[in-house]
Amino acid sequence: MIPPEPAPLLNRHAALNKDREEGLVHDYFADNCVNKPSDFKRMFRLRKNVFQRIANAMESRYEYFQMRYDARGKRGFTGLLKCVVAIKLMALGESPDPIDDYMRMSERTARESLYSLVRSVIETFGDKYLRKPSLNDMQQLYVAHEERHGFLGMHGSIDCTKWIWRNCHVAWKDQCTSGHLRSPSLVLEAVASQDLWIWHAFFGVADSNNVVNVLDQSPIFQDLLTGKASDAPLTVNGHEYKFMYYLTDGIYPPYSTFVNAF
Repeated sequence: MIPPEPAPLLNRHAALNKDREEGLVHDYFADNCVNKPSDFKRMFRLRKNVFQRIANAMESRYEYFQMRYDARGKRGFTGLLKCVVAIKLMALGESPDPIDDYMRMSERTARESLYSLVRSVIETFGDKYLRKPSLNDMQQLYVAHEERHGFLGMHGSIDCTKWIWRNCHVAWKDQCTSGHLRSPSLVLEAVASQDLWIWHAFFGVADSNNVVNVLDQSPIFQDLLTGKASDAPLTVNGHEYKFMYYLTDGIYPPYSTFVNAF
């Protein structure tokens, strides 16, 4: 019996891409998908509705995330596959090599997907989610903190946390390792309001720095130093102040914009 001739290479490649996407939809995005929402959040480090909103925005606005055919007629990757790969690289800290085994996506395409997603998300959502508070936002924060916590004129809480950098370069290991942590890590400085709006994040300082050194490098008070900060007047105990203050712990310096918690 003569075996049938194998399908042309381009047809096999197109079918493989289609099978991968169908398997991905069946595992995570179908109505009766295999994985639960908690599994999706564990694997991608964000909720499914947030991921779908990002993927839909990328596919509708940018040609790179739209499914295309090359000059040979070969079917490319869809926006869903590219977004899955890019977010997996960020969420799990993986290299592109495991992506190649699972998604059959080359290292170059995986890195291009990651860079394109980062730039496109900033361009699409930056004006809303990466902006500084306006004067109206400040007044609403004043009211919210006063009603809920009894703090007059508090703009939010500021603090630093450590992020373990498992894939730290060997050459940077010493400067990213402090005395009380054995693993290399980076410092993240963030400001959050009562509704969990994180409107300031300064990330990437080596763990060998302390909170004061991080504050010296942080751009959070850059507008105050240059005189570009908006006046947000408030009155506390009969005294009028020009700017808001942040709730901190005892390690921060005694600046007028910091109030230590008891």
